This record gives sequence, structure tokens and C-alpha cells, in this order.
Amino acid sequence: MNHTTSNGSYTYETGQPRERALLVGIELRRADEPWPVEQSLAELAQLAETAGAEVVGTAVQRLDVPNVATYLGKGKVQELAAQRGDLGATLVVVDADLSPTQQRNLENAFAVKLLDRTALILDIFAQRARTHEGRLQVELAQLQYLLPRLAGQWSHLERLGGGIGTRGPGETQIETDRRLVRARIDHLRKVLEEVRGQRAQQRRRRRQQRLPVVALVGYTNAGKSTLLNALTGAGVLAEDHLFATLDPMTRRLRLPDGQEVLLSDTVGFIHRLPPMLVAAFRATLEELREADLLLHVIDITSRYAREQAETVDRVLGDLGLSKTPRLLVLNKADALEGWPDLRGLQMPAWASEGVLIAAAHRWSLDGLVESLGSRLAEAWPELTWRLPYTEAHLLPLLHRQGRVTSERYVRNAIVLRGRMPPAVEATLSPYRARRSTIVT
Repeated sequence: MNHTTSNGSYTYETGQPRERALLVGIELRRADEPWPVEQSLAELAQLAETAGAEVVGTAVQRLDVPNVATYLGKGKVQELAAQRGDLGATLVVVDADLSPTQQRNLENAFAVKLLDRTALILDIFAQRARTHEGRLQVELAQLQYLLPRLAGQWSHLERLGGGIGTRGPGETQIETDRRLVRARIDHLRKVLEEVRGQRAQQRRRRRQQRLPVVALVGYTNAGKSTLLNALTGAGVLAEDHLFATLDPMTRRLRLPDGQEVLLSDTVGFIHRLPPMLVAAFRATLEELREADLLLHVIDITSRYAREQAETVDRVLGDLGLSKTPRLLVLNKADALEGWPDLRGLQMPAWASEGVLIAAAHRWSLDGLVESLGSRLAEAWPELTWRLPYTEAHLLPLLHRQGRVTSERYVRNAIVLRGRMPPAVEATLSPYRARRSTIVT
């Protein structure tokens, strides 16, 4: 659309107007749902705004079970169709993972574009992915989502009621599209397998450097990227939006005692993270398997901080990381009442062992780094080594990568006591000694 100014010149609108979104959810009459519908819809509103939409209304229906055909009750569908028109909504977003049939029926009833929760998250990922790998991962997830819904792209033929006029081109086109999508999915999987192999090589090279790996994990928008920037000066994009960054970033961090670690940021998690996204980002999430320690970053100011933390714990469990040592990092303390003097603050029991910080202000980061080093060392057994003087060149490495608690020079050897990361300890294993065998 263009506009004429008072002097007769023209200005042009190059961007599309913001879509006006009506959000819809259901409240199931059961006691085992940990997330209240209000919380889930509030998060859906954040997702919609992150995607670029303006939220103009929300609606909730209470049901025993979702309707198989329309998800919502038929009366509610008619009510919302009228409400959508009154609000001028150009988009309806349903806070659920809809079946292709439910999505098609609701879209026909509302007569506007309709997205379910998964489609909305996929759209955000498509906007936010920056690296070639990230774009491939998102495209794979999008195609896996699209494949069972391809028939809906040809709904204009379905309206003819079958029979004469519905065979041939339309039916052939659907099958052609399906074959093309399946072929593209197979291609993307092969490319991502190559990426997975490249990442494995990178991890092997990092292991050769013998640096401990610390991975940042947490709910989306908890402040992981801000923390990475504050600790390492990484310069990662950090915005107050969900999924501000998707692509992994790894930087070196030197601890006060001289030990170096690799600090890695990964994609944030979210309630009901689509399984296809977890599968597509497998190569990225496998970085977490190499971690010696997980820093679980939590937005302590959120009303639902505990539920968000439990969501992250569940995803980590699904990835087989339940036993990996972790440290709770309670971020955004600057938004708490009384900050920066929080000496009398009472933390909830589930977070009592966490380290309280404000990453955006670099507040209390020294305490976090100290706790990080201590927690790393706790995971390594304390051992004694009898290092021949011919191997004295290893000493700088041991002091840099591990924690040496004592160092004595005796006849023909240097006796060391301390804790070392697994890769370093493997190098030292030929020199491991018992105290009773040490000759002074």
C-alpha cells in the first residue's frame, strides 16, 4: 500500500501489517495437568508476539476431552467464529498440537489462517535460525510437520465431493508433493548425519584439548545467552524474547584458579516442545552428552519458575542426561524486590541450593564461577599420582585443567594430589599411585 504526502510525493510500506491473533485453549477437567491453562495461554501469547503477531483476544473452553473432529465443542467453534470477526482477528492460534483433520476443520470454520502450537514454534525457529545447520534442522522439522497435512493444501478439490472432476491432476499433485517432501526429508537427514559426524569430530578434538565442558541449559528466555556473554564476552544475540538464539555457541572460560573450561550455550526448552524439533536438533543437543557439568539457568522471577525447571528436567531425562552433574543458576535477581541487597531473601525449598545472579548486570558472577569450579571438581575423584621428572612438562596442563591440592618433590618423582577431568586423568592413569607406595 502507498500513501501520498502533502507535497505530492509518495511513501511506500514495504513491510506486511502485523497479523491480529486470537488465542484459543481448552481446560481439561482433570487434576494431573501441572500447567494451568492461564499459564499456557500466557506463554502462547509470548510465542505469538515473538513470531510478530498482535494478540487481540483469548478464549478458553472447559472440556472432559477434546473433540476428535474440531478439538473444541461445536457450539464454541460457532461462538469463536463470530468473536473472531468482531475482533478483526486475521489469525487463530490453538494452544495444542492438532491433528490434520482438526486443523482443517477449524480453519474452514474460522475462515482465516489457523496455526497450532507446534506450527507457531516452527515459524519462530525458522525466523531465528542463523547458521546453515540451524536452517537445515528447522526445515526438516517443518517438512515432517507438513507431510501428513498435504491433503489440506488441495481442499478445493475435496469440496467437489469426489467422483467426476476430482481424479487425475489434483490427486496426482498430492502424491507428487508427498514424494517431493519425502525425498527432501531423506536428503536433509543425510546432510544432518554428516553434520552429526562433523560435530563428533569437533568433540573429539575438544577432548584432545582435555578441557572440561560446561553446558548452559534452561527454559527459553531464562537468560542463557546473556550469561554466556557476561562470562566470556561471546557477543551472542540476547533479547527479551522466546528463542532469541537457536544456534549453539562455545567459548573458553578461565576460572580464578587458572583452570580453563569450555562453556557451551544450547537451544532453550519449552513446555510441550514439539518432538520433531527435538529429533531435528539431535546433532545440536548431543553436545549436552559431552558435558561434565550442566548449568541449569532459571528465571527466578517467573511465577512458574518451578514448572519451567521441571520441564527442563523432563527433557534432560528424555535425552538420557538425568545423572549428569548440574548446578542451578537463579537468574534475573535484578527484578526481585530489594535488589541488590537481597540478604534477607527467602528462596523456595526446591531452589535453595541454587546460585542467585543477575547476568545482565554481571551481579554475583564471581560466586557463580567459584561454585562452578567446585561442582566440577566434586564430580572427579581425588587421586594421587607419582609423576616422573621426565614428565614434568605435564605440570602446567594439570594446574590449568584440574585441581592440584598438593604437590611434593621426592626422589625421582613429583607427587601430586588432586582432582582431574576424565580426559586428563586418562593421560595420568599410568602414574596413578597409592599413598603407601610413595617414597619420600
